[in-house]
Amino acid sequence: MIGLRTHGIRIRRLRLHGDDRGYDVDFRAPDDAPRPLSILAGAFSTGKTTILEFVDYCLGAGDHPRHPEITPKVKSATLEVELSGSPYLIERAVGEPSMFAYVRAGRLDEPGAAPRVRRPLRPAGHPESLSSLLLSHCKLQGVRLSHDVDDPLSFRDLMWLCLLPNERLDGKDLLFESVPMKHLKLRQVVDVVFDVHDDHTVEIGRRIRAVEAELATARTAYRAAEQLVDEQHVGTRDDLETLHHWAKEELAACAEALAGLDARARAATGFAAELRERHREAARAAQRADHELRDRETQLQRMIPLRGSYADDVSKWTMMSEADRLFETGASACLSCQAPLAATDERCPACRFPVGPVDVSGELRAAKTRLGELTRHLEELEREIPRLRSAASRAQEAESRAAAEVDAATAHAVTPLLAERDAIARRREEAAATLQRTVSGLRLVQGLERRAQGILQMMDQIAADRGELAAGGTQARRADRSAVVRRVGERYRAILAEFRYPKLADAYLAEDLTPYVRGEPYTAASSGGRTLIALAWQLAMFETAWELRSSHPGFLLLDSPQKNLGALGDLEDGETIERIYRHIEDWLAGRGVGAQVVVADNAPPPTAADDVIVRYSRRPDQPPYGLIDDDF
Repeated sequence: MIGLRTHGIRIRRLRLHGDDRGYDVDFRAPDDAPRPLSILAGAFSTGKTTILEFVDYCLGAGDHPRHPEITPKVKSATLEVELSGSPYLIERAVGEPSMFAYVRAGRLDEPGAAPRVRRPLRPAGHPESLSSLLLSHCKLQGVRLSHDVDDPLSFRDLMWLCLLPNERLDGKDLLFESVPMKHLKLRQVVDVVFDVHDDHTVEIGRRIRAVEAELATARTAYRAAEQLVDEQHVGTRDDLETLHHWAKEELAACAEALAGLDARARAATGFAAELRERHREAARAAQRADHELRDRETQLQRMIPLRGSYADDVSKWTMMSEADRLFETGASACLSCQAPLAATDERCPACRFPVGPVDVSGELRAAKTRLGELTRHLEELEREIPRLRSAASRAQEAESRAAAEVDAATAHAVTPLLAERDAIARRREEAAATLQRTVSGLRLVQGLERRAQGILQMMDQIAADRGELAAGGTQARRADRSAVVRRVGERYRAILAEFRYPKLADAYLAEDLTPYVRGEPYTAASSGGRTLIALAWQLAMFETAWELRSSHPGFLLLDSPQKNLGALGDLEDGETIERIYRHIEDWLAGRGVGAQVVVADNAPPPTAADDVIVRYSRRPDQPPYGLIDDDF
């Protein structure tokens, strides 16, 4: 029996697919679990923010990065995530923003991958949408925002609490104040995440009914899949993985054996190099003789009709030269075309041939000369072709003898190797067939296991929701909204204190979630101050939600936390930056165990070096150059 699963979403790997290669970013620890803290470091314009944006795109964002190095090379993006502890792949096309995502259970490069399921991005409230899938793993599927019963919660709304982009760090629109409806919606999303929205009890009941329906369908599908696996007699997962490993090793061993066999064959037949060279020379001679023979035969075939044409010309001019003697003067028909002539015509009205005596002796001599030359050339070809045919035959026989000599000389060395090659080929075919069977079997077994895991997750969710209702529903289980805002505000002040915000006093969150410092709203602070305030606000929301086991997805993406804080060369700013990272590391190692934070930063402090998963140099001689590492 599989135990309870951790709800939420964790990021494992990102792969951008090109025409002939992929560009990978790995967020996993050595034990294959998602790293608590992953830092993307390196020079500017190397793709750190692009990585966060592609993660967001795979989670349903409307568009993806369109930098010059991205557009021609990247065709699609795949994000490997954990959804309630189980691995899934989310794939989206790159180019024109796609309206669908393809989701399948499994890992990148895993054999026996499950089939893909197409999930629309809009409408977000559709039961089969990507948003509904992601929200279901945050215990928020089907939730509707209280200000409008027709406005379902979207995972895109939830991402406001999971992603702090660069432009929100030091601006004056942290809570989307410039867009009143969006500002209101953010407050409602926070209420939903902390389970303090008005329709909480109704939502629990609706969620239980929806999950119960899904559970019944899933059980029916599981029984059908289980029957199929039993009928196929595929064996256990351990047996299949053992056979799969053996088949891959056997194929590799066969490839190595064939390479060694080829090397032995070349070494064993090296003594016949002179014979092979003689055979090649004989083959070239036979080819030349054959080409020469076919050239002469082609000339003969083409010139015989031409000789007949010249013979006709000689006959024609001969007849015309004797026209005066053969025909009477004043002929009624043209000697050339036999068209009717009038007595007064000096030329034929049809072909313009002169009427009367014509001197054609020059044309007759020229035609006889050409006919004689052509006849002599044809006679030479007719005499030459038998000789060339005989030479071609002799050259072919010489090539055959040379080939036979090579075969006779190398047969004793090659024949045993041919038997070995046949044996290796049989091994390879058997291993390939076994590999195919195990991949198919693993696909069936993994599909069955995933169905079982899904059933257990739904059962756990129903049990948890029923327990929540039994405990007293809205009023008995959750604190009121003011208490939540007060708790988040206390964490916000504590974080600013850890950052050693200068002259920290009267720091709190207003009821509308606006952060205050020194009794003034955050918009009155300097740009560097607004950066620290935005970080503290986002971290306070994330940390409090995690510690209260709320419906937050459990991951946080931070872009450029050093913005407007100066360089590490400035002692005071450098210490502030170190304190930011120290706070995140300490919380993840303590009350935040199980949560995930990803940070994109040009130059994280040396104290955070162990959490850097990649450091881009923007220098071709110091790989990796950047996310697109072959675009210098």
